[in-house]
Amino acid sequence: MRLTDFWTRLAEAFGPGYAASIASDQVLAQLGGRTIEQALAAGEETHVVWRAVVAAYPDRVPSRLR
Repeated sequence: MRLTDFWTRLAEAFGPGYAASIASDQVLAQLGGRTIEQALAAGEETHVVWRAVVAAYPDRVPSRLR
């Protein structure tokens, strides 16, 4: 998944403002206790980060975006 696709999906699932907050503020256990931004900056692949988002917020991410 391309990085632009990742950010588009995140914004679609959470709304643009809340997506930015989740990316910078929420620590996800699935990402080794890092935020989305930290994981991406460390070189984690976008599909791995996206799977972590889906696992952390299963009720928030629509099935069509999974």
